[in-house]
Amino acid sequence: MTSSSASSPSSPAAAGDLLARLAARLGPAGLLTAEDDMAPFAVDWRRLFPGRPLCVARPASTEEVAEVVRLAHAAGAAVVPQGGNTGLAGGAVPDGSGRQVVLSLNRMNKVRAVDPVGLTLSADAGCILKVAQDAAAATGRLLPISLAAEGSATVGGVVSTNAGGVNVVRYGMARALVLGAEVVLADGTVLDLMRLLRKDNAGYDLKQLFIGTEGTLGIVTGAVLRLMPRPRDTVTALLSVPSPAAGVALLGLVQERLGDTVSAFELMSGFSFDLLRRHMSLTPPIASGDWFVLVEAAASLAGLREAAEEALAAALEDGIALDGVVAETGAQAAQLWALREHITDGEAREGKSMKHDVSVPIADVPAFLAAADAALAAGAPGARVNAFGHLGDGNIHYNVILGPGDDGARINALVHDVVMRFAGSISAEHGIGQYRVEELVQRRPAAEIALAQRLKAALDPDGVLNPGKVLPVAKHR
Repeated sequence: MTSSSASSPSSPAAAGDLLARLAARLGPAGLLTAEDDMAPFAVDWRRLFPGRPLCVARPASTEEVAEVVRLAHAAGAAVVPQGGNTGLAGGAVPDGSGRQVVLSLNRMNKVRAVDPVGLTLSADAGCILKVAQDAAAATGRLLPISLAAEGSATVGGVVSTNAGGVNVVRYGMARALVLGAEVVLADGTVLDLMRLLRKDNAGYDLKQLFIGTEGTLGIVTGAVLRLMPRPRDTVTALLSVPSPAAGVALLGLVQERLGDTVSAFELMSGFSFDLLRRHMSLTPPIASGDWFVLVEAAASLAGLREAAEEALAAALEDGIALDGVVAETGAQAAQLWALREHITDGEAREGKSMKHDVSVPIADVPAFLAAADAALAAGAPGARVNAFGHLGDGNIHYNVILGPGDDGARINALVHDVVMRFAGSISAEHGIGQYRVEELVQRRPAAEIALAQRLKAALDPDGVLNPGKVLPVAKHR
């Protein structure tokens, strides 16, 4: 069987023949070969993983995706699927060989159907997430997946990476909202799993094989997503808390008082807010504090605001929160969310940083933060920590701004060693891509990696689909 490390055209003539066949099938709008035209598809959003594709194929239908995969497979070329290219782990860009085909789904960009009674939305993989959100809103429904990159991230990318975002505390990761999927397999077979069913226990739930596996087992070309009734009332508040432990206590309080109306619960450090003041000209409405919480609750029935204000008053009375402000208008709520959304921009202007998208059990977040801080104080005393993230689901972005002479790899190891002490994950929502492949192999049990490799070998025996992402390239089959 073909070695997956050899997934590239065997000669310039073979590459030329593949390009000719792709051009004939896709037409002028469907194939890019000029360096300048391919440049936006050849590097990730953070510009950490530059690549060089053989070409960029832009199919306009599922049938054309299948044909691209079949032609590439026959030519021995790997296919790298790409949506909005907003990922943070380099999972959607080619290597530097100049022999891999980037398969962009951006021409497959339609909402196929919205069912406001059945609460489903069906869309092409290249449909922009914000477009899908707006289509749901037009029928009075909510698509609850919400990301900072929702104006450019695509439905297929969200499904393929099992994206998270700010609403996971209430609605779960993308996996929890996918009812069906359409997938092209490594041999070009189209697997139609676009079912609208909430209950389907007939055999294996095959769509789960392709959610979160970053295009390494199959290329998602469409998806059916669950919708929710659109909330009529939303309450957004920013509070200062004395410690992360107080933040966890506040989470428990608002969940007890407000139940499942709590849709977002974000923790931000005082250092994060310092970055906003210095670099982003953003002034938080609370003057000072070491830690802050942004909480949002949403409901379709009346009485939410009164219940939320009572809960926050109780938090202040109990000393769980020190100060707070509740947005009175949508514009004020947007201003509070702008603080959270611009933290990474302020961090980028402060200096080079090592980013850690980690998760631990929610109750362990305070202990994790203390242990990680202690490990860095001992091992990299010049480094500074910018910690923030989704406390409501245990996902902390523990980013470290490097000091003079700091070794990024050593800092990465220090942080992830602490994560593993708490039985956490080194990737909470950003995926593995090519960024964390070696670490995944090192830090996950061997039995898990072996089973994943068996699945890869079964579904993609020749290593055609996104080689080197999530798992290392297999040298022999």
